[in-house]
Amino acid sequence: MKLVIGNKAYSSWSLRGWLAAKHSGLPFEEVVVPLYDADWDKRREGDEFAPSSGKVPILWDGDAVVWDSLAIIDYLADKVGRDRFWPADDPPRAMARSMAAEMHSSFTALRRKHSMNIRQQFPATRPDDDVLVELRRIMELWAQARARFGGTGDFLFGQFGAADMMFAPVVTRIVTYQLPIARFATGYMQAMFDHPLMQEWIAGAQEEEWVIEQYEQPAVA
Repeated sequence: MKLVIGNKAYSSWSLRGWLAAKHSGLPFEEVVVPLYDADWDKRREGDEFAPSSGKVPILWDGDAVVWDSLAIIDYLADKVGRDRFWPADDPPRAMARSMAAEMHSSFTALRRKHSMNIRQQFPATRPDDDVLVELRRIMELWAQARARFGGTGDFLFGQFGAADMMFAPVVTRIVTYQLPIARFATGYMQAMFDHPLMQEWIAGAQEEEWVIEQYEQPAVA
């Protein structure tokens, strides 16, 4: 298998796909391409990116190709066993799938105004109202998952899984922009940052030489 991803400092969707590939335990080749550099437009027109219209991450497995982070999670879960990614029982699995899907399709204000940049920490400022609404919703989701199904584990559904992968970039954004969160969430966020795969990704981001100036600024109003 080969996984093509963007800059580890900035690419939130790449983080999700990469966590899934690593968590699967399957061997794969990792290819990092710098986003928006001088060769970006030409590169994204190549055959390797054709199925995704130039978007990352994109996973090639022989002739099979998957180009969406949530689809990559499910594709790999089919290969190694769904319990590795999703809770085994119906109630927590239903909630985990719903949370992952909501993360996939929602929270547009947070994404747009607080781009991921793992290497930075900006001064805290009051987020816009639409961002605050989305943060409250995220806190509600995390609190429900932890209270109902977290048990003695450190993650949303006890063990690290697909839902945590989908919310991983949110965790980094909260730290980068010092966004307001509920007190209970600090323990979960610390567990996420301490996870060996997150530490590996962050270390890779620190080693990158590429800089995208538009992502090196504080929140966009």
